[in-house]
Amino acid sequence: MENKRINGNDLMALGYKENHAMGVALKINKKRLGFSRDEMLANFKNVLENPESYVADKIFRPLAEVLLNIDSMARETIALKESPVSYTVYGEAQIEEGAKKQMDIAMTLPITVAGALMPDAHQGYGLPIGGVLATQNAIIPYGVGVDIGCRMALSVFDLPASYLEANHDKLKEILMSNTRFGAGKGYLKQERMDHAVLDNPLFKTHALIRSLKDKAWTQLGSSGGGNHFVEFGIMEFTEKDESLGVERGRYLALLSHSGSRGLGATIADHYTKLAKAICRLPYQAQNLAYLDLHTEEGQEYWLAMNLAGDYASACHEVIHEKIKRGLGAGLLAKIENHHNFAWKEQFEGEEVIVHRKGATPAGKDTMGIIPGSMATPGFLVRGKGEELAINSASHGAGRLMSRTQAIKTLADSDLKQMLRDHGITLLGAGMDEAPMAYKDIHTVMAAQVDLVDVVATFSPKIVRMADDGSRED
Repeated sequence: MENKRINGNDLMALGYKENHAMGVALKINKKRLGFSRDEMLANFKNVLENPESYVADKIFRPLAEVLLNIDSMARETIALKESPVSYTVYGEAQIEEGAKKQMDIAMTLPITVAGALMPDAHQGYGLPIGGVLATQNAIIPYGVGVDIGCRMALSVFDLPASYLEANHDKLKEILMSNTRFGAGKGYLKQERMDHAVLDNPLFKTHALIRSLKDKAWTQLGSSGGGNHFVEFGIMEFTEKDESLGVERGRYLALLSHSGSRGLGATIADHYTKLAKAICRLPYQAQNLAYLDLHTEEGQEYWLAMNLAGDYASACHEVIHEKIKRGLGAGLLAKIENHHNFAWKEQFEGEEVIVHRKGATPAGKDTMGIIPGSMATPGFLVRGKGEELAINSASHGAGRLMSRTQAIKTLADSDLKQMLRDHGITLLGAGMDEAPMAYKDIHTVMAAQVDLVDVVATFSPKIVRMADDGSRED
């Protein structure tokens, strides 16, 4: 086909190697610049064979310069381990090859100590989503992820499940009045809430973060696009949970999922670029560029990452408090956990940095929340502290298909029927978030019975998501 995109395999067929020259060529190809596919391939072949002839060319000059300096670049590149460190994969049959390949590359980093792949894993940037990686005194911005500190927060109210059906319209209005969704969306100045997180000294001492304070204040208490949500549902405890003090029964509950908004995304972008400039890795590993925690840059990112995590938590706190006030209800339990983060933890007797990109902390007796989708159950879980999983579990069901594939192949009528069958009211969202775009949550949970115990089940009933097609997740 004339406009079929050129990929790495096409370039390797011309003689390119999997290195930085290939990356530059693919960037040039994205623009296409009026060339047909065949013409572009012919140009790439000519540049490879005669780079000197293209050093003054406006379009192909960056590629020619890389090709002419590829040997010196290779000498400056940090060497990877000859073979990946072994790691455990949970639910391997349901995990795409691209995610496994990304994890294999991560396990060859010179800083890698251990890793694990969760059953909801799928391909991302650098570390796969669902990837857990323990490193020696180094942190990988893309190993944390773009939405730093993205988290789940659950409030179980002292209201019976029957309250939801009897007060459906009221609950819908409470959600609509007390939440705001979408990439870049926030609150007007007169609507903004205050929170102690905005008093963090980094907002005064760190130039980048200082420039983001107004955005952080604007977006405090809001949610992103993509798979972020705030939803009312039914929480069912089949027996009393002693540690939470919640009796057996079915209760009204509120579940939310979102992260650090524009603050976290800007921090992630800045430090990923900085890491790539400092840490020169081979082409296939470049998105795993890391910062040594002994360096000023590493310490800066560590502090910024923790601030973004605190900010994400504050956003959920504001949302849950506003909705609790709207309900006029009391709390039986409040549970929160985050992913897209890095922690200092002990592993086999030594301190390591554990990156959980789309993975839930599941240390011994650690509480966590693993959602399904807008029409499938989520689970309140207690970790078992499995060391092979680096004390982790999945952060959800995990995508079965890409957003683009979901939009192209799934039928709106099928989604509406599914929502009717499960008695769910959906406020916002698009076909890219349809339940059919996700793996079966029961299959995912079955693959991690060694990692967590299920404490209670959450069934979504009134779901609010972004309705503007934004993809911030």
